[in-house]
Amino acid sequence: MNFFSKYRTQLTPEAKKQKRNDRLLLILSGILLGFSFPPFPFPFTLLIFFGLVPYLIVINRRSTLAAINRAAFTFSFVFSGITIYWVGSWSSEADTFLMMGGAALLFAFPCVMLIPSTLFYLSKKNFPKFDALWLFPFFWVTLEYLLTLTDLRFPWLLLGHGLAKFNLFIQAADIIGTFGLSLTVAFINVLVYKSFFEKRKEKRINFIPAGITAIIFLCFFIYGFYRLSSFKVSERKIKVGIVQPDLNPWDKWENGNLGQLSSLYLELSRKCLKENVEIILWPETALPTYTFGGTYPTIEDSIFNFLDRHKVSLMTGMPDMVYYSVNQNVPDDAKYSKQGNFHYATYNAILGLNPGTRKIQRYGKMKLVPLGERVPFADKISFLGDLFKWGVGITGWNIGKDTTVFKIYNDELDTIKVGGLVCYESVDPIFVSAFVQRDAEMIAVVTNDSWYGKSSGPYQHKDFAILRAIENRRSVVRCANGGVSCIINAKGEILAETEMFTKTILVGEVPLQTEKTFYTSNPAIISVICSVISIWIFGMNILFWLKNKFKL
Repeated sequence: MNFFSKYRTQLTPEAKKQKRNDRLLLILSGILLGFSFPPFPFPFTLLIFFGLVPYLIVINRRSTLAAINRAAFTFSFVFSGITIYWVGSWSSEADTFLMMGGAALLFAFPCVMLIPSTLFYLSKKNFPKFDALWLFPFFWVTLEYLLTLTDLRFPWLLLGHGLAKFNLFIQAADIIGTFGLSLTVAFINVLVYKSFFEKRKEKRINFIPAGITAIIFLCFFIYGFYRLSSFKVSERKIKVGIVQPDLNPWDKWENGNLGQLSSLYLELSRKCLKENVEIILWPETALPTYTFGGTYPTIEDSIFNFLDRHKVSLMTGMPDMVYYSVNQNVPDDAKYSKQGNFHYATYNAILGLNPGTRKIQRYGKMKLVPLGERVPFADKISFLGDLFKWGVGITGWNIGKDTTVFKIYNDELDTIKVGGLVCYESVDPIFVSAFVQRDAEMIAVVTNDSWYGKSSGPYQHKDFAILRAIENRRSVVRCANGGVSCIINAKGEILAETEMFTKTILVGEVPLQTEKTFYTSNPAIISVICSVISIWIFGMNILFWLKNKFKL
């Protein structure tokens, strides 16, 4: 102990007090930002506009990379602990590996959050005459964009998502998207810091940044009022029936009676028919088998006959298997069966079925949950796929190949184009816009949020869908196994919703929109601009380092 003690920095009483105050500020910042996210009600949303300020106070007065990143980790750990504590499920039925993954995320996310703080440090170091705080919002959004990339993607805690309950403010998402909202929120935090907390000779409010903040709010409010009053919800509608079976997500994957499960879905679907629905939705992995792979002809026939008899279409979440014979062009990621001597691929899928035909429209989920549905980089490091598997056995899905837009046939409306998303995919703003670019008139999300009980997760997932509706001006219909199922119109208004853990149906008329927003056509503008600025800062740092090292 004596050997190491001589290398410790002895802090003065003032320094110890400062360190303690900094820690309290960082914890406060994490709490404020965490409480601004769903499921906390709207008034808490306003915390997001100054929740970053205590964090900015601390990092702006620190000078070393280690000190700044320690602050970033502390703040981010508190923030993520409040918002995504639920990822591990933490129930008595939860798989041990899933809980380990959830715990790992609580530490991994704060590590990823060191990216904007590191870029902030590099800016302070290499551009001392420029106030690096003005660049911090760009660094933050760069990090958010990175969270949409690679097999480790997790675009859940975007600042813009925290505004989901502030309907008036987020109407501008049809121009700037969620990344633009994140950039705006980060800049407002910087402006609040500049207005009230930046050290000045005279201890007064700095009215210039305060005035700019007021102008930003005024512009967003004016645009929000304008869009809410002028946007015309289409009179062209389709009546949708949502089936919420409320099955235990853990027990469902055990060997059970598939006939009883399919009968349950058909029974609930018949209740929808009483209200003359034109399309029925079943949730993610509605039946826990490859039902339409040729192994269960009786179940297939019962579903097709139901649709033919009642002249209704069906979109259902379903495990899907695609077979490839020896003579076919086999994809690189296909699996091989030694017993059958054939290749195959399995998908967490959506299947689209229309009456009068046995043709099946297929969409394989493209954005798989890291560890939950696919082991990251398992296609490049093969042994990882065998090393990590959790109880319900769904960590080996293949990645879907294309953004399928389903064609639902209807006597009155002819063909209705529906973009189908599976669960977690609906939190990725840029990805969702790809379906609308391909002329989807509404967005359907099938999900199974009941893995996580009555935690924050299911409610966050539902509220984030509001932003997808506004960004693309499309109705969003969510069909969940245990809730929350809902119908959201193109203004981001929830027209109807179910309760968690309730076996029920939800029927409603869903407006069909065709016009494309500026955001839909240009979803990556904000994130690319922020990334270019961040890359430039990082590149300049490398150049400065090379110049000093080689004395150029």
